[in-house]
Amino acid sequence: MDNNLIQYMVDFTLPTDLPEEFVSKIPQQRSMVNRLLSEGKILNYALSLENSKLWVVFAAQNEVDLMEMVHRLPLTRYMKVKVHELTFYNTFSAFVPAFSVN
Repeated sequence: MDNNLIQYMVDFTLPTDLPEEFVSKIPQQRSMVNRLLSEGKILNYALSLENSKLWVVFAAQNEVDLMEMVHRLPLTRYMKVKVHELTFYNTFSAFVPAFSVN
């Protein structure tokens, strides 16, 4: 990951009743999230349906770039959004050596 990137925790609050249009856009949301995960722009994505909350850790150059990504997500227009710039974000990544046939 680029050392110049800023990490942001975005707190989404889902609507109490999920409109049909919201539900129909879930596959588009998942596809875009998977793409952003593979590009390293989303670092973490967590959903709690019982609390109607979605938390996403993004890596972006600045808040303008962050908000462009957030607003491109198909479900954002249905949710309340709060942005928090993170001082740091630690994650554990276990190193597993590759198997060698040599």
